[in-house]
Amino acid sequence: MKSKKKLCLGWRLYVITDFAALKGLSPEEAVRAAIRGGADVIQLRDKKAPDAELIETGNRLRKITGEAGVPLLVNDRAEVARVIDADGLHLGQDDGPLSDAKKIFGEGRLYGRSTHSEAQAAAAAEEGFDYIGIGPVFSTPTKPGTKPVGLELVRFAAQNVPIPFVAIGGIDERNVQAVVRAGAKTVAVVRAVMGAQDPETAARNLTEKITHG
Repeated sequence: MKSKKKLCLGWRLYVITDFAALKGLSPEEAVRAAIRGGADVIQLRDKKAPDAELIETGNRLRKITGEAGVPLLVNDRAEVARVIDADGLHLGQDDGPLSDAKKIFGEGRLYGRSTHSEAQAAAAAEEGFDYIGIGPVFSTPTKPGTKPVGLELVRFAAQNVPIPFVAIGGIDERNVQAVVRAGAKTVAVVRAVMGAQDPETAARNLTEKITHG
């Protein structure tokens, strides 16, 4: 795998799984469709599934992403990431320090951290994460009760954060170009692709808008 920093800098569309949102597709079909549409990275996220079930799903998705040359990251669970030999791990604010995750998942992997303020963004960069998530930019059902950070935090990250960042939260075809104009080079979506009737077309439309935003 190429250097972690260069890998992150090359991302445009970052797709996070939400299998409950799928419109009659299997997880494998949805991920294949997202990749065909232009997804540069896939994050395996399922807050409710037990580790054993997530490992089974992750192994199937790992084969798909590996064949496509697309990184597969796991949300939160370092042990699952280790077992399926994922490319990276994404941690929330409450998921512990980077040093603990590395003890389980190892060095030389890709690590991201969700951040919701200027202070959290700066702290994650200082701690040594490879990239950060900035959000939720807009209100989103995946983060109920969380106040949106708006485009101002995107602008701050674009001008002040020394590592790559991914804008996330309530982003879809209607507002993605505003996020890009605010300075985001990479946009993460969940339901805008996973909940689409045609995930491939949804991913392709988003990728085009990000590229020409």
